Amino acid sequence: MDGTRRADGTTDPGGERAWDWEELVATALLGTERRGGAPRELLGAAAGATLRRRAGLRPAEAAARPEPAPHDPRPAPPEGARRRLAQLLAGRGAGGGGRRGSAPDLTELLPQWLATAGRHGYRAPEELLPALLDAARARTDLRPRALALAGARGLWLARLNPDWRFALRAAGGGGELPDPADRAGVERLWAEGLFAERVALLGSVRARAATDATRLLATTWATERAEDRLMFLDSLRAGLSAADEPFLEAALGDRSRNVRATAAELLSALPGSALAGRMAERALACVGPGTVDPPAECDAGMLRDGVVPRPPAGRGERAWWLGQLVEAAPLSCWRERFEGLDPARIVAFPVPGGWAEELHAAWCRAAVRQRDALWSKALLGPASAPPAAGPGTASLAERAKLLETLPPDERADWVAEFIRAHGLSEAFQLLGACRVPWAGPLGRAVVDALDAAREAGSYPWSFSGVMGLAERCLDPAEAARLATLTAIAEPPCDTSPGAAAYWAEAFQRLVSTLRLRAAMHAELTPPA
Repeated sequence: MDGTRRADGTTDPGGERAWDWEELVATALLGTERRGGAPRELLGAAAGATLRRRAGLRPAEAAARPEPAPHDPRPAPPEGARRRLAQLLAGRGAGGGGRRGSAPDLTELLPQWLATAGRHGYRAPEELLPALLDAARARTDLRPRALALAGARGLWLARLNPDWRFALRAAGGGGELPDPADRAGVERLWAEGLFAERVALLGSVRARAATDATRLLATTWATERAEDRLMFLDSLRAGLSAADEPFLEAALGDRSRNVRATAAELLSALPGSALAGRMAERALACVGPGTVDPPAECDAGMLRDGVVPRPPAGRGERAWWLGQLVEAAPLSCWRERFEGLDPARIVAFPVPGGWAEELHAAWCRAAVRQRDALWSKALLGPASAPPAAGPGTASLAERAKLLETLPPDERADWVAEFIRAHGLSEAFQLLGACRVPWAGPLGRAVVDALDAAREAGSYPWSFSGVMGLAERCLDPAEAARLATLTAIAEPPCDTSPGAAAYWAEAFQRLVSTLRLRAAMHAELTPPA
């Protein structure tokens, strides 16, 4: 039979040039001038070949139908709350970097919606699960609450889309964990499971009985990789108790330096542990009323108990060792050493030889590690005192850590007094340590300070961080009191021309955000 061959291998009786698929692709890439042929001919041949290739495809074998999604017994949110979640998910990427205008920033309200829905025990609306998983994929801070709301149905859906694989990892592989009381099931998953599954299993067993978790961990401890041992050990922070001491004491002899250091840190958070007693003995030998004599060497016992021998650049060896000993010693040991003085008077006691900063910084770390509110208050000192003259530390980051050990109301009162005395310029980190919504006195102190900054003609852009915090953390009931601040005030003569408008917009956005948060909470409240 006369004629030429088509790109699919058949013969073209018309006698036109024969093209195979590879030649078509090569000619399209290199050009007809180099490969020969006319452009119109090439395009016609490519169109015909593409059509024939598509028509000749055989359908793939159908995949097995997935099992039905599991039942979620939790109630769905009320209709108004479902519409609100759809709005928040649709607007999660819409915020501009400048935060100008008076409209609320929806990206900052989504975490609060998820937290409130979780407290009410709702499940995620089924039709919004894909958007919720997309949001959690984009923002790691949303994942714990988003996945809790998505529940078993969210995990079922995540198995069908590789983009949502993170949900399976976060849930320990996506499989159901055995009941902690099912000893055979627990041991089987511990021996055969993926690392994420084993971490989740250890947490589940520990929530039921701490000693069962460390007993399970001990069965494979010697054969685990160093990085896995470190992760397993770090998971013991939750629910740490005296029952963990035997296992942690044994881990002080681990072949990994990081594992030994973590074990020592956890033991030092248990004031009654043997390690804490050994550290107290060493620290008391170095520090007393009117005396500070740091250790002259880092001996083998100190090394085993987690003391790091080599200091960072710029630190002396003896000061470095002293700080570690004091940090790991139980704070209760100092009362007797200082002849019955309370923490405030111990902190105020004169420290000779220029060791005050080193000693007080170590006491701050000890108060945070041991969650000792009395020592934290002593080291914070009065909020009205100049920040650089604080008895324990001038560092705002360290002060924020100390604040977190105080009861929420005391924390809020201290920060409110700090703001009244020093304004907002140094309060951002301290505000981050306070419970949301802010207590009334703290909220009023923040609003009054913002209003005072506006009246003084301050640059409004300097307070954008605090204003953003206020949008998320102020009690929504404050919206009515703030309404009077939304008007554009007459600016001082030395103020930037746009400052007054910016302040008005910022307060308008604050008020509208508080009202939206109030509506959100009302929508999520279960009907009576």
